Amino acid sequence: MAEKQEKQFTLKEKLGALGPGFLIVGSFIGPGTVTSSTKAGADYGFQLFWCIIFSVIAVIVMQGMAARLGIVTQMGLAQNLVKDFENRPVLRTLLCGLVAVAITIGGFAYMSGDLTGTAIGISALTGISTRIIAPVWGLCILLLLSFAGDALKYLEKLLGACVIIMAVVFLVTMFVVKPDLGKLLAGCMPSIPKGGLMTCLSLIGTTVVPYNMFLHAASAKRTWHSTDELPLCRFGTNVPMITGGIVTGAIMVTAATVMLGMPVRNAMDMSIQLEPTLGTFAKPFMAIGLVAAGVSSAVCTPMGVSYVLAGLFGWETNRSDKRYTITNFLVLLTGIIIAGAGFNPIALIMAAQMVNGVVLPVVVGVTIYLTASRKIMGQFANSTLENVLGGAIFIISLILGVSSVISLL
Repeated sequence: MAEKQEKQFTLKEKLGALGPGFLIVGSFIGPGTVTSSTKAGADYGFQLFWCIIFSVIAVIVMQGMAARLGIVTQMGLAQNLVKDFENRPVLRTLLCGLVAVAITIGGFAYMSGDLTGTAIGISALTGISTRIIAPVWGLCILLLLSFAGDALKYLEKLLGACVIIMAVVFLVTMFVVKPDLGKLLAGCMPSIPKGGLMTCLSLIGTTVVPYNMFLHAASAKRTWHSTDELPLCRFGTNVPMITGGIVTGAIMVTAATVMLGMPVRNAMDMSIQLEPTLGTFAKPFMAIGLVAAGVSSAVCTPMGVSYVLAGLFGWETNRSDKRYTITNFLVLLTGIIIAGAGFNPIALIMAAQMVNGVVLPVVVGVTIYLTASRKIMGQFANSTLENVLGGAIFIISLILGVSSVISLL
């Protein structure tokens, strides 16, 4: 019986296991999260706080499934999809095509939101139009991905530190402004205020990012190679996701307390919520924070889309395969074009997150199907509770996505 006991891990091993999870958090704590959470709080107070609770549960469950799939099968999410349907070519083509289109469209939208969010921050510091900054910044990201090499890792660490500092400031500010706990608890009950559907979907789409499930499966299989390490992976998934959710919630709670009823049009407007803690330093701090968050997210976005397509179509996931490199370039180029088209920056960022919310049910459905299969996962297939939670996440995201499309039409 002793041999079947769960393996115990040291604190050092647990801390080392946080890397893949915090990579995902670094991807979703970007300008979209800051903008969506701020706008939700400013426009609707605490009424949409339940969206953040739902998002945290969803991101823990879905990223956990994706990571477990990567470890058990030592293949990515897309590779498992292709393999499982290899004897049903028509269905495989339809599913792979649907996932490819959904992820690509979501990636294009997210890329434009990342570039625009960064441009808002730089514009606040320099006064130059976001319409000019966004394309130029997109070209800088392209150069970073193409030529920076090892230097990119150091830049990511520096920017990651900036994002962590911004997160700590928001958390401190949340306690400083003393939110109304009664209204906060009321906001935990699901309801969508009039005109709030797009904001609701944006909050979910900026946290539960579809391509992040593919990234996490690929990252997990590179990090862990034995099912004995599944508890370590679970720890390395849950802690970062909960941390990311707390930061997102802190941003919304702070905005709901300080900015209720105020317009949110640029970085200067968003910085108002930090004035109780930072005073006159709030505006430059918010601007720098948006730049750092935008870069850390923008580096992950083209890579995420490229990983998905590589898994679906059998490409190599490095620069030796031109198809992988071209996909990176096309995602960035499309983001540059959309970001430079002159749309309202805040509206564009919100729309980008909403697109991710519409795409989400497709990827959630695929992930649940693969991880629930005993043929693929064996004894590590989803438990009944995981299937129930996954099914609820799928249904809620589908209802919100369909409702959003109907409202737009």
